[in-house]
Amino acid sequence: MNLPYELFIALRYLRARRKQAFISVISLISGIGVAVGVTALLIVLALMTGLQGELRDRIVGSAAHVYVFKSGGLGPPADEIKRVLTVPHVVGAAPVALVMGLARSGGEGQPITLKGVDPKLENTVTNVGRSVEKGSLEALETGKGNGLPGVVIGKDLAQKLGATVGDSIEVLTLEGELTPFGVMPGQRAFKVVGVFSLGLFEFDSSYGYVHIEVAEKLLDTDRPQFIEVRVDELFAARAVADDVPVKLGPDYVAQDWADMNKSLFSALWLEKMAMSITIGLIVMVAALNIIASLILLVMEKTRDIAILKTMGSSSTSISRIFMLQGLIIGTIGTASGAVLGCSLIYVLDRFKLINIPLDVYQISHVPFRLQPLDFVTVIVAAVLICFLATIYPSRQASRLDPAQALRYQ
Repeated sequence: MNLPYELFIALRYLRARRKQAFISVISLISGIGVAVGVTALLIVLALMTGLQGELRDRIVGSAAHVYVFKSGGLGPPADEIKRVLTVPHVVGAAPVALVMGLARSGGEGQPITLKGVDPKLENTVTNVGRSVEKGSLEALETGKGNGLPGVVIGKDLAQKLGATVGDSIEVLTLEGELTPFGVMPGQRAFKVVGVFSLGLFEFDSSYGYVHIEVAEKLLDTDRPQFIEVRVDELFAARAVADDVPVKLGPDYVAQDWADMNKSLFSALWLEKMAMSITIGLIVMVAALNIIASLILLVMEKTRDIAILKTMGSSSTSISRIFMLQGLIIGTIGTASGAVLGCSLIYVLDRFKLINIPLDVYQISHVPFRLQPLDFVTVIVAAVLICFLATIYPSRQASRLDPAQALRYQ
């Protein structure tokens, strides 16, 4: 198949000759620059997308999609749950009561948040039941009456307390008895009936699950503080939260998981954009190198351009030659960067090579997830930038006057 002569000449100019070796080196550097920029940009986008997705999945798995409150307090749990389940897209609901305290097991105390739950209903809302490594969430039913109540604690908290299944711990709570010396903290002993690991440092290091009846006794109440809700579609949570006051009445208020973690995901999105723009400048620098190499090539090929014009080549054809040359450099660099970037993303994700502080990001390593839209956007943007870089040199070449060019040859 015969190549268009513009493409043939563009490919011929890319081949290194002794007099044009310097120009070829600049072209090679330009292509490498584009490849490095594309590789870095793909890795950063995959890193930030993976981090956001992993945090979202773990947060949503450990907590509910929507939280329902009521001004003046909720009514009987069974009635409230029945009402909440009438809201469209709601597939699960469970009552919750929270108690703040200090846990001890013969040594140093550790802050603990006791989350009172109904073990049967909690499994319809969160993944806590499936995250219990030792014991079970259903064991909370044992001792909820007159016996020693059970507690399921996080893996990191268990390590700090030196407690395991079968051991007992003491919990001091702010809700206590009024004495002549003031309010004395309440003290209650619990038997560890399970250890869970949700993969989130906040939960694994400071949360304990008890039966809701036990939590209500500690709070001296017979009503839950709020209702946890699970919806059939994760991203429908906001619509469900908006729909709760409409369906249940103006006394009800709801917050979805995105609103509860708005600051975290906003910070991650801003970080993703800032890093993408910063690393994207590498492609811009490579584009400037393409401009420089094409300008030098135009100066070197002044005589060739004049001869082509005298032979009948149009200004458009001359312009197309140098545009094609710049696009070839940019396309090869972009393709190389895409292959290298995808390969590195696979290796980094497969072998979990990048570790991060667990107490800051809630997860121990960075997962990499490259979305198809991000991949296409980077490739198209890189090729477009390289194309724009060819416009000025190619227009200058097309405007060359053959007579002036050949006068001094």
